[in-house]
Amino acid sequence: MAVVIYHRISKIPRSLILLSFVILVLISVPLRCGRGLCGLLGDRTITIPVDVLVPKRRDVELVLGKLKREDTEWVAKYLPDWPSSIYVVDDPKAKLTVAVNKGREAMVYLTYIIDRYDSLPDTTVFVHASRFQWHNDNPDYDNLLSLRNLSLPYIRQEGYVNLRCVWVLGCPSEMHPVEDEKEAAGKPKEELSTKGVFKKAFEEFMPNSTVPTKVGVPCCSQFAVTKDTIRQRPKDDYIRIRDWLIHTDLSDDLSGRVLEYSWHSRHMCYNKYLCRSLTSLLVIFGKEAVHCPSAADCYCKLYGLCGLNCTSKSCDGRYTLPPYSTLPKEWPVKGWEGEARQYESPF
Repeated sequence: MAVVIYHRISKIPRSLILLSFVILVLISVPLRCGRGLCGLLGDRTITIPVDVLVPKRRDVELVLGKLKREDTEWVAKYLPDWPSSIYVVDDPKAKLTVAVNKGREAMVYLTYIIDRYDSLPDTTVFVHASRFQWHNDNPDYDNLLSLRNLSLPYIRQEGYVNLRCVWVLGCPSEMHPVEDEKEAAGKPKEELSTKGVFKKAFEEFMPNSTVPTKVGVPCCSQFAVTKDTIRQRPKDDYIRIRDWLIHTDLSDDLSGRVLEYSWHSRHMCYNKYLCRSLTSLLVIFGKEAVHCPSAADCYCKLYGLCGLNCTSKSCDGRYTLPPYSTLPKEWPVKGWEGEARQYESPF
């Protein structure tokens, strides 16, 4: 009887041989790429969404409001690991939208807070839709640079931070509500400014709070806030403020600006029984009515830009108030006169 004996000719594991074969097959197949991600299978293209491959963070979320015509692709492209809620305010069929397109970004911010009150991330960053805007606090007016450099530990420590450090527009005290209302008395409605309407509006949406004598905060409604700070107020408060925004006779511009100068601050109650405590945060996120941190501290602690040459109001080379509120079409490559700028994209 014959006995057949099987034995290995080589000590190389069969799994390694199989792996080598697979690699040879793969490198022999042409690559096709979509959105920067490559698929295989010959002439066919496989496009794998970025958000499938990049795990999303759970400690922070970005909130934006936009018109249909505005481009927010920069968020997914450059911040793929940041969860984002992007509200399309003029599209009632959008996945995220608002009941009424009024009050500018304020309607979006309030809607997000109300809808997500019980499922907020550790930190929410509220910003405008466009990447480049005149009020963004860096030499190129680039919000992406600001977001990439944010110190989340510092935000958690503070509870609320404005994304602007420079004082120009808003600080040290933009409004004196009682005096401003008196000066506005008798003016035609179309001539009223935020200063002239702030006191009355404040009394309407915060009926049990003392109107501050002075209000100061850097403009322009872009800030970061923790979930604990948001939840120091009951959800019903945010609903009441949004209801005011929906029903107020103030224009879109004025109602939005009133809230722009209200997000940051706190005020005492007239009647402690109407509040949870004498130190209840009533407008809105827990800072004093005049909240203008030194520019040096802000740039250093929020963005890690320390050792700058600063006054209390600004730091050299960080922000220059532009001549117009609309940036040139070819910004940041070209300036207002069509001149080439020394701009190199960090990405």
